[in-house]
Amino acid sequence: MLEALQFEFMRNALLAGLMASIICGVIGTLVVVNRIVFLAGGIAHAAYGGIGLSFFMGWPYLAGTVGFSLVAALVMAMVTLRLRHRADTVIGVIWAVGMATGIILIDLTPGYNVDLMSYLFGSILAVPSADLYQMFAAGVVILVILFFYYKGFLAMSYDEEFARLRGVPVGLLYFLMIAMVAVSVVITIRVVGLILVIALLTIPPFIAEKYSGSLASMMAIAGLLSAVFTYCGLWLAYSANLTSGAAIIMVAGAGFFASMLIEKIRAATRRKKNQQTANAGSAPP
Repeated sequence: MLEALQFEFMRNALLAGLMASIICGVIGTLVVVNRIVFLAGGIAHAAYGGIGLSFFMGWPYLAGTVGFSLVAALVMAMVTLRLRHRADTVIGVIWAVGMATGIILIDLTPGYNVDLMSYLFGSILAVPSADLYQMFAAGVVILVILFFYYKGFLAMSYDEEFARLRGVPVGLLYFLMIAMVAVSVVITIRVVGLILVIALLTIPPFIAEKYSGSLASMMAIAGLLSAVFTYCGLWLAYSANLTSGAAIIMVAGAGFFASMLIEKIRAATRRKKNQQTANAGSAPP
């Protein structure tokens, strides 16, 4: 794969994968610990409306899609806060309407020439240099926000009621977190596509949770795992001529099942060791 680095599109793909991996590690951790995977999925699919709007209006892809996704995400956040018993229904409706809006707008776009597959399953090899700067700027903003409000996110993620009692602005932080999820989803769509985006947001944090003792370490490990999955998937896609987004998720899926197997083996080993210790302790002198 080293010879491929002479091509600009491959260098752009590696940079895009690195930035998306860092963002997925950070935001995916918040998604997992706050149990908002379904909401993140709703944002991902509603983002297709932003893709259609961008092409129909002739706007830059990232700017138009981020704007549309932010509106959809904040509506979902408002619903989950005020109508929790109806949240899944409303999110499902916004999910479906967002995708339908995107498809219709793309159909109505003059000179229709949009590759739908690239947005459904990712087009990391087609990320232009201009998008890299926008991804970098979005990533920096997300990391700065997290740095300043880390303690608030930590308190909200693990004990919302305690956070409120301590004076943490839970409502504001929740909306801020959902907005960051929306931006992260749009960035990740470029890498793996909107159908597979949830896998990259959830699999690395799920694995990282087993080997971390704090929220910060979980984010770091998840970011590292995301980068490993992304680069291994890119290598697999390049070597076997596969769709890059699907290859990345297949590698992540293999990592997921491997972590589950390792956890089962470790649990069985601990049970066996405890049983041997108990038997030794109960043996007559």
